[in-house]
Amino acid sequence: MRVLLVSDVYFPRVNGVSTSIRTFRGDLGREGVETLLVAPRYPGSEDGTEPGLLRIASAGVPKDPEDRRMRWGALTRALDALPRGSFDLVHIHTPFVAHYAGVRSARRAGVPAVATYHTFFEEYLHHYVPALPRAIGRFAARHFTRSQCAQVRALIAPSEPMRAVLGDYGVTTPIHVLPTGLPAECFRSGDGARFRAYAGIAPGRPLVTYVGRVAHEKNIGFLIETFRVVQAQVGEALLVIAGEGPAREALRAQVASAGLNAHVHFAGYLPRETLLLDCYAAADVFVFASRTETQGLVLLEAMAQGTAVVSTAELGTRSVLRDGAGALVVPEEQGAFAAAVVRLLRDAALRTELGTRGRAYAQTWSSAVMARRLAALYRDVCAPAREAGDARILG
Repeated sequence: MRVLLVSDVYFPRVNGVSTSIRTFRGDLGREGVETLLVAPRYPGSEDGTEPGLLRIASAGVPKDPEDRRMRWGALTRALDALPRGSFDLVHIHTPFVAHYAGVRSARRAGVPAVATYHTFFEEYLHHYVPALPRAIGRFAARHFTRSQCAQVRALIAPSEPMRAVLGDYGVTTPIHVLPTGLPAECFRSGDGARFRAYAGIAPGRPLVTYVGRVAHEKNIGFLIETFRVVQAQVGEALLVIAGEGPAREALRAQVASAGLNAHVHFAGYLPRETLLLDCYAAADVFVFASRTETQGLVLLEAMAQGTAVVSTAELGTRSVLRDGAGALVVPEEQGAFAAAVVRLLRDAALRTELGTRGRAYAQTWSSAVMARRLAALYRDVCAPAREAGDARILG
């Protein structure tokens, strides 16, 4: 089976969509699914030797230096040049240029299209278009989502709460819950001492760590404010913020204003195969408080390294988190959140117990299992199209 994947983002742009696509592609081949990924070209980056990757000329996105917009003409020419019959299905991963080009290609080829709803845009609009009243932004996001979802044969939601959101929007396209799994390399033990040496952090210093996109919708500001309470009780504690994103300078200013410059370390982007695993392993406590996650893969990545987690459970993270299974689940309230972090920093036995439970729990989220389910979904979606074609031939 051959599947055309279309996305407005991919590595070197680091986010959950890129990670999901690469993780599934790595396992789909073993399920007999051949994929061709179409994604933007990023200036100054090397495509490397990743097979089945077609880069498209792109332009910048205003006020967003991280992302690129594929040029419509270049994209449609590239897709039109693919030989007829070269793919059986189109899988769309993002709702911008990629969505409309993917739908167009599926219709031209006479094959079904499916889409994964990776991003909770209702909340994102509030952060990126603050001048837009929330009620208007909510209405626009829901209308936009319903319109796009109606153009595909099936939808994939990374979590059950995200499926419920789409149902509340009035989406009638069939929705299948299919999270991104963890590839085997996530369970390779990181070297916490190596990360501390790399970042210049003393071996015994208590580390509270966030990993993810450094963006406003991730609620990192709440983590910084909460860390003030933690640091007042555990004086040597250090908050590590690993990742890049548009909120970095605003968060640096918040840290300075709070007098926490000596207690917060911005680690920047860390390569997934090396220093990122080390960063997870170095942490005493992993913290997370995003309200907009459709899944929350970083929580599982932290657990895979045996790191205890303190997190809120909102939207997709409600499907990932189980209190006691590697995590203390708390409300988005500074006192309760800080108390949970301080408790873990002071109780090594509890950290170890949660870490052991979390690693075992993370192993139930195997990427190979998720890819097998996705391959089965592809075949089910394609079956009606094949049957309709057979009927036309018989008629």
